[in-house]
Amino acid sequence: MSFPEIVSREQWRAAREELLRKEEAVRRAREVLGAERRRLPMVEVDPEYVFEGGDGKATLLDLFEGRAQLVVHHFMFAPEWEAGCPCCAAFLDQVGHLAHLRARNTSFAAVSRAPFTRILPFKARMGWAVPWYSSSHSDFNRDFEATVESGDDLAERPGLSCFLRDHDRVFHHYSVYEGGLDGLGTTSALLDLTALGRSPAGSDRLRLHDEYDF
Repeated sequence: MSFPEIVSREQWRAAREELLRKEEAVRRAREVLGAERRRLPMVEVDPEYVFEGGDGKATLLDLFEGRAQLVVHHFMFAPEWEAGCPCCAAFLDQVGHLAHLRARNTSFAAVSRAPFTRILPFKARMGWAVPWYSSSHSDFNRDFEATVESGDDLAERPGLSCFLRDHDRVFHHYSVYEGGLDGLGTTSALLDLTALGRSPAGSDRLRLHDEYDF
């Protein structure tokens, strides 16, 4: 293991200030990129996808739970697998309490191709309360490129897709996959991927997660 150089407090402060200027430049660039992402055009979702979840059958519109936005975690869990992907599980472990997203008019759900009968025990094993649905009887994963052709087989890949709702119309606004998920998972990072950003209509200031009035 190689440790950083040992210096005086004054040398450290000078080096830290130089690095801070670079960090601030990255932050400003990220804000500009976020604004461009929010201006990304969207496309209406026409197929009637049907999922299976804890309450039975559900449509993509149902996954919004009445909110304006939906973030879907494409969790790698193929129909023949006995358990979900460890990397996807580590990502989902980082997702905070969903009350903070929900207070900002945004729902979150995981979707996998595995049948719900396999998802349910794995979800219980991991101790997750996040909504999780099976897309095994639809082309949802393939249409949103979370399941792709790999030679003669199908391959899963992790990702996030963001959707926007206008009454009963659903629109796909943004998706990111694989290495693009690095650094995501927090409430603010997930909201930064959405069309409405961190302050969608109906949002409120941050509160303790048990103090939101839904």
